[in-house]
Amino acid sequence: AAAGRAEAQAILHGRDARFLAIVGPCSVHDPEAALDYARRLVSMREEFSDVLCIFMRVYFEKPRTTVGWKGLVMDPHLDGSHDIASGLRLGRAFLREVLDLGLPTATEFLDPITPQYVADLVCWGAIGARTTESQTHRQMASGLSMPLGFKNGTDGSIQTAINAIKAASQPQTFLGINLDGAASAVVTRGNPGCHLVLRGGASGPNYAADSIAQTEAILAKANLPRSILVDCSHDNSAKQPERQPEVLRALLAQIAAGNPSIMGAMVESNLESGSQPFPQPKEKLRYGVSITDGCIGWATTETLIRDLHAGLAPRFR
Repeated sequence: AAAGRAEAQAILHGRDARFLAIVGPCSVHDPEAALDYARRLVSMREEFSDVLCIFMRVYFEKPRTTVGWKGLVMDPHLDGSHDIASGLRLGRAFLREVLDLGLPTATEFLDPITPQYVADLVCWGAIGARTTESQTHRQMASGLSMPLGFKNGTDGSIQTAINAIKAASQPQTFLGINLDGAASAVVTRGNPGCHLVLRGGASGPNYAADSIAQTEAILAKANLPRSILVDCSHDNSAKQPERQPEVLRALLAQIAAGNPSIMGAMVESNLESGSQPFPQPKEKLRYGVSITDGCIGWATTETLIRDLHAGLAPRFR
């Protein structure tokens, strides 16, 4: 995990000119299918490592607008039994398998206790749009040891994420749990690897050149590094997963025109495209199809990564 963290830090702080591509399923619900995906993705990482730094999305916790499946950690058997102890073991085992392939891991931290069990195996983390405003998550982020992206708020607010980055970069003291499971005052050193993730908002997408320019100005005013990662899904694709390549190609055009701030992108991708309804009996679930947000399929993903590499390669000649 340390090697992946170092790669992300170097890209974030401009010491590595490669493009950070965080690619993978919306959520992991079938570790066997997700490992099949990981084996395919690691070959792409190796083939295009001169220009791209590819991480895999390994998302175990899913925020819900109302109710629904909360992810592999919270309900690993997909049956409402909420066997969290088994979920944590399963999550750790899967993260180790992905890292053993030579593929860095990326996830979203949702529950403030979960990082105690899995954070050592995560190379890049995210704080989602719903929790960026949460003081609890800002404090938690200040004690994490990997680079961390804060998403703009669901309303599209950039300032919410700016405030979060500032808070998480500073030392914090808060009530938490120590390694023995006892309530304790937790003291952190601050996280120097926090940055902004643009994911669009209720007012529409925010990946176009004018939105990026406005974001650069806000970062400069806040005395923060102009390092922007764009989430090609969610409101940036109008919640239509098949439009994610369109977003990525728009970013590619901006980089080709000389934009220095766009350091990476995130894409929701799975073995097969789309999504399937859940809950339903496990035996009826289709292999490699998301049970949360829709994704692009592997064939589209492979083409997208090859196009991304071809488009960015001239920067390295």
